[in-house]
Amino acid sequence: MDLAWLDERLWFPDPRRASREGFVAVGGDMSVERLLLAYKSGIFPWTDDPITWWSPEPRAIFELDQFHISRSLKLFLKKDLYQITYDTAFEQVMQACAQVPRHEQTTWISPYFIESYTAMYRAGWAHSVETWHEGKLVGGVYGVAIGGFFAGESMFHTAPNASKVALVGLVKRLRERGFTLFDTQMTTPATIQMGATEIPRIEYLNRLSKAIQLPCRFD
Repeated sequence: MDLAWLDERLWFPDPRRASREGFVAVGGDMSVERLLLAYKSGIFPWTDDPITWWSPEPRAIFELDQFHISRSLKLFLKKDLYQITYDTAFEQVMQACAQVPRHEQTTWISPYFIESYTAMYRAGWAHSVETWHEGKLVGGVYGVAIGGFFAGESMFHTAPNASKVALVGLVKRLRERGFTLFDTQMTTPATIQMGATEIPRIEYLNRLSKAIQLPCRFD
């Protein structure tokens, strides 16, 4: 696939032609309109200087009916230590996710990412799940919802199991609202533990095209 440079026009190359690593294009912007087109096309941004766009092979997802809650987490949930809310502190969740220690020296969640996804939130496309303890935000997860599709972007915790509790709350909401595709982009040890799996990119794109047509609402 030849290197595709984006300009002000709203378009993306076909992600089915991307490399196995998933590089699709470089350039453009992260306006609400372009981000929506990206997610509907199975593409997401990963850096902002320059802006790069990706669609990995394979793609990681949670099958909502196979989401795994360990015995220890079930016991923890029964303690009812945390309060879960939805769309209450979106920007705070993003900022906290940007502070999560990573193997890389820097995070991809730059001020421009926070600005762009907060605009998506204000437009009704991005959402967050928050975990609170004694009035303090201790965990959360955020992502993008279109129809019956949810793209999980990042999560954080500053208290034991707080991000896992937020993820449990997210899956509960997606099941209740009839969502059919929960994208996690790539697996991590934490998501594998909770049932994340990988599927071929072409299967992901086929499921995505159907999921975004569903009349589901996250809020």
